[in-house]
Amino acid sequence: MEQIRFDIINAMDEWLRAVRRDFHQHPEMGNKEFRTSAKVREYLDEFGIEYRSCGPSTGVVGLIKGAYPGKTVAIRADMDALPIAEQNDVPYKSQNAGVMHACGHDAHTTILLGTAKYFASVRNSLRGNIKLIFQPAEESLGGAQHLIEDGCLQNPDADSIIGLHVIPSLPCGMIEAKYGAMYAARDTINITINGVSTHGAHPDTGVDAIAAAAQVITALQTVVSRNVAPTDSVVLSIGTISGGTASNIICDKVSMSATLRTINADTRALVHKRIAEIVHGVSASMGCGAEIDIIEGYPLLINHDETVDVIIAAASELLGKDNVRLMERATLGAEDFSFYLKSCKGAFYHLGCGNKEKGITAPIHNNRFDIDEDCLKTGVLTQVGIAYKLLEN
Repeated sequence: MEQIRFDIINAMDEWLRAVRRDFHQHPEMGNKEFRTSAKVREYLDEFGIEYRSCGPSTGVVGLIKGAYPGKTVAIRADMDALPIAEQNDVPYKSQNAGVMHACGHDAHTTILLGTAKYFASVRNSLRGNIKLIFQPAEESLGGAQHLIEDGCLQNPDADSIIGLHVIPSLPCGMIEAKYGAMYAARDTINITINGVSTHGAHPDTGVDAIAAAAQVITALQTVVSRNVAPTDSVVLSIGTISGGTASNIICDKVSMSATLRTINADTRALVHKRIAEIVHGVSASMGCGAEIDIIEGYPLLINHDETVDVIIAAASELLGKDNVRLMERATLGAEDFSFYLKSCKGAFYHLGCGNKEKGITAPIHNNRFDIDEDCLKTGVLTQVGIAYKLLEN
């Protein structure tokens, strides 16, 4: 590995904390990261890094050109926040009502800016290029796909890409990696059941969509328990249901929506098929019609093994082998970094941000989520070390 200038990284510790706290105080929703994007451009200008806008909204792609020819390594950070009202009593609490960085994207953006600051300061000795991808809308609209379509991995073409996510269940100072499938594919299922309304006192003269919906919901529970191997992992959760207008009227229409998470492509196709069969079959048996719309969302995130090897090797050298953990099973969360890995060799990994002694244990997407800010410097260190190794390989 190229000799890392630890003095540069150590010197930015307080700066990283200040940058992160500023982002945390001003969270913005997907494709509305206007202030965040402007601050990113300000920092890139300060570092003397060229950049361009990318995608339909607030994406920024920077490029650090090394003094010597070589490969191009892309590093991605997401910038968007969540519609959550923060409950933490901290000086850097969100100032935007109902919006919070409850998933750590403020930390991701800060870490990438720190990585940019590092490589900008050593560009005269750098062999190859570092591409910086500041991405909007990971939480909602799959901003990754839009940036890829706008050429974020091109000019120059990225030879590999890496990304990270802070995880509070992992102690600060550790990282976690996984070979192969790491995050689930995410699909949205929209179901409409159509009956015939009538007076509630005369249900025999109508067709009750609510009764049919109840049977459909019960039957859908068998998809995972009876159609999927116990060793496989699938989640099918119905999150919304609505129907009916009054207590004395037989409902003629029920709408439901569900999320589906799978970690196997064949299982994903099977579950799609079974959901459709059950919805149409059960509804028909109750005298109702049915409509189903399966919206395929984020694909399965599959890491490239050779890049995982590099992540493990670099982190082991920098943090010690005891601070590098391998995940045994994929998470059923979803992550749009998966789009990058369909277009470019690379891998995603987890950065520990938890600290039980400091009371930093709240999970992501929680109104009390926070990070141990010591993880910021660790994140920069690992990103720098991994990038150097990828440039060399």
